[in-house]
Amino acid sequence: MNKEMLDLCAWVIKTAKVAGADGCIVNLDNSRSVEISYRDRKPENIKEASTQALNIQVFVNGRYSVQSTSDLRKEALRDFLTNAVTATRLLAEDLYRTLPDPKYYQGRTESDLGLVDDAYSGFSPENRHEMAKAMENACLQAGGDKVISVTSQVNDGSQESVMMASNGFEGYAAGTYYSPFVEMTARDAGDRRPNGYDYAVTVCRRDLPRPEEIGIQAARRTLDLMGAKKIKTETLPVIIENQNVGRLFNGFLGAMFGRSIQQKRSFLADKKGQPVASRLLTLVDDPFISKGLGSRAFDGDGLAARKRVLIEAGVLKEFFIDWYYGRKLGWEPTSGSPSNLVVPPGTRSPRAIMKDLGRGILITGFIGGNSNPTTGDASIGIIGKLFENGEPTQSIAEMNIADNHLKFWHKLIEVADDPFPYSAYRFPSMVFENVVVSGV
Repeated sequence: MNKEMLDLCAWVIKTAKVAGADGCIVNLDNSRSVEISYRDRKPENIKEASTQALNIQVFVNGRYSVQSTSDLRKEALRDFLTNAVTATRLLAEDLYRTLPDPKYYQGRTESDLGLVDDAYSGFSPENRHEMAKAMENACLQAGGDKVISVTSQVNDGSQESVMMASNGFEGYAAGTYYSPFVEMTARDAGDRRPNGYDYAVTVCRRDLPRPEEIGIQAARRTLDLMGAKKIKTETLPVIIENQNVGRLFNGFLGAMFGRSIQQKRSFLADKKGQPVASRLLTLVDDPFISKGLGSRAFDGDGLAARKRVLIEAGVLKEFFIDWYYGRKLGWEPTSGSPSNLVVPPGTRSPRAIMKDLGRGILITGFIGGNSNPTTGDASIGIIGKLFENGEPTQSIAEMNIADNHLKFWHKLIEVADDPFPYSAYRFPSMVFENVVVSGV
């Protein structure tokens, strides 16, 4: 706990109530971020930023507003809070905007979720430069004479925050992160310039892969795009690579939020308790994963975090319902946002699965795309590898898949054994049958 931050939040609540607020929720955040990038074997960007911000939700006579400031001097805060209360009085009533019922604050985990790397303070500028140079050098070597350019980047940071409500909630959170990234552009036939990348994100530095591995993988992913071209439109099985499944799933996820449901913009609104996907899809929201990038003890409303099964064997079980939209819908609140989304892995590797599929496409990236949360219709560009008899035969690009989420996820026929570890989406590669891939 940071006593100075806690004391300031308590003072803000007291001062806001003196100014006329019926209630309030205060969030105070301190963060530090560092970025170093290399290009042409020399530093391109070196940035460091420290920020502090106070955000207050004000409740006055059935009215509500959110106000923010970065000036934390008490004399400035007094004027800020007085003005915030005055401005809130001028707004229209919204009787659904209230402080959460304190019963939902109860049962919060006291476990250490491992979100702070105790060694972070020892991560020196020299360490950052060495990591960036090692990634760039490895990518350049692996890319050989096909390389046009390589950019390597190291981002890292730390943050701590306090959340306090006038009806008794008090919470503290802190975390660190490391995020190395490498991007390569290659020279292909004609004017084609394929671009690929690789990255990792972890809470603790010791959990990162070696920087050389990230650089080599970025080169491999780029070179895999060489000679890419369309094939004829065909109905095929596809394997979506683990780190890309989440991007496609976001279109499905968007229909699971209370806001979308209340505003009648969700194709899932009336589907609770019904099959919405293959029985092979189970989705768990788990806020208690040690060192998980989405792990937390409480959410943005202060509701105690709970592990929840959102989809079980294809059946929709839960939505993301925050306090406000729960009141508007007349539903029990769950949480307004996901923590760590986990799909339990299968038992076979993507490579082993490819051998059994015969002819298909391994999707290694998406381009553009859109998804309609009201209807579930979605379309997205793909890049990847055509494979036959389990072996890659050619790179493909400039192709597209279009379907409806309520149909597409029923086409899931296998889940691989490779959950992606560097994201709050712990998704393995997934295999879908009878997918129409549009090309020539």
